[in-house]
Amino acid sequence: MLRDTKHDNLIHPQPSHDSQPANRTRWRAVIIGTLLLPANAYWIASGEATSTTVSLFFNTVFILFVLLLLNLLFKQIAPHAALNQGELLIVYVMLSISSGIAGLDMMRVLMAVLVGPFWYARPENEWAELFWRFIPSWLAVQDKEILKGFAEGESSFYAPQIMQAWIIPTLIWSGFISLLVFGMLCINVLVRRPWTEAEKLSYPIIQLPLQMTDGRSAFLSNRMMWIGFALGAGLDILNGLHFLYPIIPGLGGRLYDLRPFFTNKPWNAIGWTPVAIFPYAVGLGFLIPLDLSFACWFFYLFWKGERILASALGLHSIPEFPYIEQQTTGAYLGLFLIALWMTRHHLKRVIFAAVRGGHGETADEPMSYRAALIGLIFVFGGLLFFCHRVGMALWSSFLFFFIYYALSTAITRMRAELGSPVHDLHFSGPDTTLVKALGTRALSPNELTMYGLFHFFNRAYRGHVMPHQLEGFKLMERARASHRRLLWGMIVAIALTGPVAFWAYLSDGYQYSGAIGYAWRPFNKLQSWLYHPLSPDYGAMGGLIFGMVTTLFLMVMRMRFIWWVFHPAGFAVSSSWSMNVFWGSIFVSWLLKLILLKLGGVKTHQKAIPLFLGLILGEFVIGGFWSLRGAIWNIPTYRFLF
Repeated sequence: MLRDTKHDNLIHPQPSHDSQPANRTRWRAVIIGTLLLPANAYWIASGEATSTTVSLFFNTVFILFVLLLLNLLFKQIAPHAALNQGELLIVYVMLSISSGIAGLDMMRVLMAVLVGPFWYARPENEWAELFWRFIPSWLAVQDKEILKGFAEGESSFYAPQIMQAWIIPTLIWSGFISLLVFGMLCINVLVRRPWTEAEKLSYPIIQLPLQMTDGRSAFLSNRMMWIGFALGAGLDILNGLHFLYPIIPGLGGRLYDLRPFFTNKPWNAIGWTPVAIFPYAVGLGFLIPLDLSFACWFFYLFWKGERILASALGLHSIPEFPYIEQQTTGAYLGLFLIALWMTRHHLKRVIFAAVRGGHGETADEPMSYRAALIGLIFVFGGLLFFCHRVGMALWSSFLFFFIYYALSTAITRMRAELGSPVHDLHFSGPDTTLVKALGTRALSPNELTMYGLFHFFNRAYRGHVMPHQLEGFKLMERARASHRRLLWGMIVAIALTGPVAFWAYLSDGYQYSGAIGYAWRPFNKLQSWLYHPLSPDYGAMGGLIFGMVTTLFLMVMRMRFIWWVFHPAGFAVSSSWSMNVFWGSIFVSWLLKLILLKLGGVKTHQKAIPLFLGLILGEFVIGGFWSLRGAIWNIPTYRFLF
């Protein structure tokens, strides 16, 4: 995680800053991004929340592509009205941040956990008696008559009594989300300079939007790019038509499970093992460093081997053994410690600059270090105050959010350096970690109930907002555009997306019924905790420590031996649910990249990059078209992600 391997920082050579003309950004970019927020949120809410389950959001790339086409028109008829690269990227980053908030792993699950505990309450599950009293009336709508329309559809959110009932929860949770995401922004400001300027991090995820908007590059006239575009687009056109007219044959896009081939013990412990190849995933995998792509599929098989070995040794009877979720959490915490160690000298200077004041060291920063530190303290104070008001202890609340931001920082650093296409951490957040470490007896029923509500931002970390913020700063640095203007665009997106996303989900949900099934898991688990208190799970904590130590060991080996190919980030991300879907595509991209580098060298590899960028763009544009068609007319449609 500390060094670039040979051939892997070659996505595009970074030109000298002196040779680049500055991009003067204007407020109109923030205004355009703001105007697009409601439409983007409604698109996500109406069925495309899964667009945020991959590191690069196809809905934002689709919108950027449409803006580029319009921009080409404006350059012909009104050149002064055309947007420059910096302005286009501000719009893109605003939409990416907004999509992360409005997406599956935040707002969609939030709507479920606000409605589910009241709608699914039955005399037989005793939810009302067990934990209703621990959910303040100002946090959720508790009237089943109001919730009926959202759960069943065929109603209207715009009835006065329904709108009035949702006003207070909308404002409270929108403020909470804004505070949570603004804390991420403050951390990113503190680490921006070493992670975007000093260290040679490759930022693979930003390469497509960066090349799309760079008017000085030949990306849009590159023949290899259009060949890749035609391949990706053609596949999605064919499969989309197959979805509408089954008589037309489809091609690929399916998961083929290997589990039925392993029926005898201990091999049947392998579990669900799908194989599939998705062109856009091959494209994303081609952009990431070779050692990480190898580590992703290698450690995916390693985790399968752990399950088989546990079964062979008769240890599968131990609940949750071999504690893969806890090992994964430990691995991410190990990545956080590595990132903290790497940035320690800069953080010392940050604290000194914040205490001393002045603007010498922060003149080119989005905000001063003092403002970022004060902002972070304010965020923690606000989150702890919220937790105190709902009956949580301050010590456990602090631990909860410290672990959350540690995981967030680890994901952000990993994305900046390695560009992993996925990073799930399914059911491995601070709620699960604290319960495993402390047991439920150490936590009050109020705290356990709030863990159920906090499930909305801890269920999974696929569409996490924090990496998009740092990648936005890197985009501005590469485009030589204003960090300050982008900062205001980010703040606007953070502040407005909560209310806008609530409106989108409520408007769509009351008309067509909302997805509230995500509430079953956290509140069934809460019911179990309250009925059957748990002691600390030392086996799970051993798994967490093992995952952390293994990550640190892999990092030390990587630093000491240049031939060491087992990347610690691959160990962390490979156990995720999404890696089940993408490991085959990552293996193919790794193999293709290895062959190109072995046979053709660095130049051949560089020439092939536009082909794979075009592959991503073609699928995202046509896949986005099918998705938009389904959202506008509310009809089933072809979904290309998986």
